[in-house]
Amino acid sequence: MTYHRSLKEVQSDDTLARLLSDDRQQSPFDRLAWFEALAAHCGLDPLVISAMADGEHAILALEASGPRGHLRSLANWYTFRWRPLFSRPALLEPIAAALRSRSHRITLAGVPDEEGSATALEAAFRRAGWLVRRTRCDTNHYLTVGGRRWDDYLDARPGTLRTTLKRKAGKVSTRVLTRFDAAAWADYEEIYAQSWKPQEGAPAFLRAFAEAEGAAGRLRLGIAHKSGEPDGPAIAAQLWTVESGTAYIHKLAHREADTALSPGSVLTAALMRHVIEQDGVEEVDFGTGDDGYKRDWMEASRPRYRLQMVRPLAPRNWGMLARAALRSLAAAAKRR
Repeated sequence: MTYHRSLKEVQSDDTLARLLSDDRQQSPFDRLAWFEALAAHCGLDPLVISAMADGEHAILALEASGPRGHLRSLANWYTFRWRPLFSRPALLEPIAAALRSRSHRITLAGVPDEEGSATALEAAFRRAGWLVRRTRCDTNHYLTVGGRRWDDYLDARPGTLRTTLKRKAGKVSTRVLTRFDAAAWADYEEIYAQSWKPQEGAPAFLRAFAEAEGAAGRLRLGIAHKSGEPDGPAIAAQLWTVESGTAYIHKLAHREADTALSPGSVLTAALMRHVIEQDGVEEVDFGTGDDGYKRDWMEASRPRYRLQMVRPLAPRNWGMLARAALRSLAAAAKRR
């Protein structure tokens, strides 16, 4: 069992660094590079704890900069989902047991369960003596391409979307970049600033991520202009990445002044066509959030869970546990 209080310690552990490398992890959110960027640009304090035995492993990447003794999943607003990394679920239990001396409360949010992560964590922490509360906290919309061609996929979209694309496609020109381009990124940042989106939490983090994904060949940066105005200002931009058969839709924005042209929809269609026809992806992941427009493009959804673990004998938890008990009693009385 090993704790690593800094990412430099993780980097110096050859076995652990290899397990968290690009070669081993096939999603951006599971890599050491992602954790390093969170620490460098988002002010997070990583705590990585691992258990290894007989060539098997389990790893939790946690964040320790919150209230004293309260650990959280190492993630931020750019993270689609957080999960433990393990080859043997049983190794999560010694990690949960070891964390009793490190924390009185742990909150893990955005945990998937289609591959058993939430269930494995809940079972391991319960066996290690923690009280565990599991609730649904978010929704992930996604598409299984299933070998379809672009035309087949497009034919299955809602009629209103197909009509919009037919009417607006000739008014908007698009391009998809597969390498980082500083001028195109400046277009993205300018568009985002003039869109309906809230202010970016850490634009330096996102740029560093786009640069790294571009260098690795995984970046798909979409830019849209008004047709016939290639040298005019860009009116929509989207950041996607592609790897291991999955396209991830990270960020999208368009200029409010050009909403009537539906540049966001036209650009999404161009990127969808690119990842289906040229990249041959099997899945498209639209991140978190139950926004209605995502249902136009995606065909399925899956839950993301929050796991709240507390040590029942820790005095700092007694007030919270008492309040929870009172709420349960009140709810039961109301049902009667």
